[in-house]
Amino acid sequence: MSEKEPKISQDNRDRPEEPTLASVVSVTDGASLFEEVDEKPKAPLKVPSLEGAPAPAESYEEASLRAIPLKPRLSKAEHGSRFFFLLCAILAMGQMLLIMVFLFTESVGLLFSQGGSPGVSLGSFLFGRDWYPTYPDASFGALALIGGSLAVTVVSTAIAAPLGLGLAMFLSCIAGRRTREWVKPAVELLASVPSVVLGLVGMVVIAPFLQQTLNLPTGLNLLNASLILAIMATPTIASLGEDALSAVPQDVKDASYALGATRWETIWRVTTPAALGGLSTAVILGLGRSLGETMVVLMVAGGAAQIPNSLFDSVRPLTSTLAAEMGETAIGSRHYQALFALGVILFFMTLAFNLLAWYLSRRWRTRR
Repeated sequence: MSEKEPKISQDNRDRPEEPTLASVVSVTDGASLFEEVDEKPKAPLKVPSLEGAPAPAESYEEASLRAIPLKPRLSKAEHGSRFFFLLCAILAMGQMLLIMVFLFTESVGLLFSQGGSPGVSLGSFLFGRDWYPTYPDASFGALALIGGSLAVTVVSTAIAAPLGLGLAMFLSCIAGRRTREWVKPAVELLASVPSVVLGLVGMVVIAPFLQQTLNLPTGLNLLNASLILAIMATPTIASLGEDALSAVPQDVKDASYALGATRWETIWRVTTPAALGGLSTAVILGLGRSLGETMVVLMVAGGAAQIPNSLFDSVRPLTSTLAAEMGETAIGSRHYQALFALGVILFFMTLAFNLLAWYLSRRWRTRR
């Protein structure tokens, strides 16, 4: 053996010779490696079917990607509760629908001629200033009644909204635990006072005070009714506003304090904007409470069907008109139909306020 030949150990002799690239790939096969591969779509793989079962029509990939709907199994009690709540919702909607049908059915006759008397036009009813339904030449103008309702509602809300929102901020952001435990039940207890009791307070206490202090001809006026309605609406605004402010996450407030903001800056610039949807809803619902109140305005508003020019004028809202005149009206008469038409107006006003509250709440929620 020459010195230049490498020494082969015994292990290498016994190992089988490894095939080289030339021995594995021929010239033609090597040339085929650099040829373009014809990418043709392969036939989809079929899902293996069970013995005796027909093969599915969809591919395996489609079957694996297809979402499988999962429906929880409900017990008999859960099925029964779902049916009960669905029935309650249907009954509530049915009651509202029946009320609407009844109001429109009883009031639509006012617009048509009846018994030789001409019907009342919609424009004269909505924009007429005179309300004399019992006169021989009856006049059914609801503008003064609508103006009285709006005036009482706006003035009472202007008084109740700052009080209610301020009380809500105090309970949610400033007051301690013990103070909140005493003040919040007292506010909710104020909401449970009957309206006739507050009306009696307005007649016996507030009316003489206003008459003597301001030298007025009567203390039963718009201001008196607005003060009583503000007392009634303040607990509603405060309770709903406090819930809206308490729903703001504590992390948001802590982040404001961490940035160096004071408590007032946190309340005004962080907590209030975050709860603005709930606060606006609270104010609108308090406004609706003032609009729908009957006994207070019947007792302390004065009862004069006129458009008010000042806070000391007597007014007659829609609710007090319905309560005062419905019991003495012949069924089916023009007066009867006009009162139901006032009920339709009141229904649409309340519906408008509720829709406004829903819109404001949804708008601020989506913005946040």
